[in-house]
Amino acid sequence: MAQDKYTAVWVSHTSISDFLKCPRAYYLKHVYKDPKTNHKIKVVSPPLALGQAVHEVVESLSVLPTDSRFSESLVVKFGEVWKKVSGKSGGFIDADTEQKYKERGMEMLRNLMDNPGILLNKAVKIQKDLPWFWLSEEDNIILCGKVDWLEYLPETDSVHIIDFKTGKTEEDSDSLQLPIYLTLVHNCQQRKVDKASYWYLQTNEMVEKELPNLEEAQEKILKIARQIKLARQLNRFKCPKEGCFVCNPMERVIAGEGEFVGNDEYNYDIYILEKEDKEEEQNSVIL
Repeated sequence: MAQDKYTAVWVSHTSISDFLKCPRAYYLKHVYKDPKTNHKIKVVSPPLALGQAVHEVVESLSVLPTDSRFSESLVVKFGEVWKKVSGKSGGFIDADTEQKYKERGMEMLRNLMDNPGILLNKAVKIQKDLPWFWLSEEDNIILCGKVDWLEYLPETDSVHIIDFKTGKTEEDSDSLQLPIYLTLVHNCQQRKVDKASYWYLQTNEMVEKELPNLEEAQEKILKIARQIKLARQLNRFKCPKEGCFVCNPMERVIAGEGEFVGNDEYNYDIYILEKEDKEEEQNSVIL
């Protein structure tokens, strides 16, 4: 089959994770469009807003020379970025809740300024706004995604994948995030991947993880991507259980329970819901 990125099925860590948790949630987040606006929809929440703002500040450092990354306070930068998610745009129903999350973000960035670690080292920046490659030309499937940070390791001319975590919960051991990031980085730039770590910003702890086998990782990702493609062809996206907290927020919006608060930079219709008990489980964002 000839390459055609416009008809290809695009998959990412986020979409694959959604599909594995609940095919219905995948459909509502990545396929469904509101028939009134012809826009996709998104539910925002304070934890997601916090993750988005902190990630944007930290990732902006990778394009700066090492000696000027901290010439401006990260907390000052954060204040500017926070304007994008302030109020209902970030899912904040009241000022007290917003201030609590904003202070958490500022504390994370103060910790980084006091203990910058690898942020003082050279970084590799993939020259694409959204890194992607053909996971399978035959199947017309593309894998895409953004990796938070690639530390350059001059001794071996290789890279160290680092993913920033703004939440309190450790990444599941069976998560496909590292296999996906390893596959992306291997295929989107020329240097070998020697290390991968999670950096938990709330505790300022970096945890190195064992690198998965590249070939096995790519095979596993492709297998799931083919399942996603088949589900799209058959238009079959069934929720696996009643009371599913994964698809429930989107279902509530479609049922008319959400409050429309505007459109994001990708023209998604943005909604907020009343505070839910599951809110803290959505403790980080993948960009």
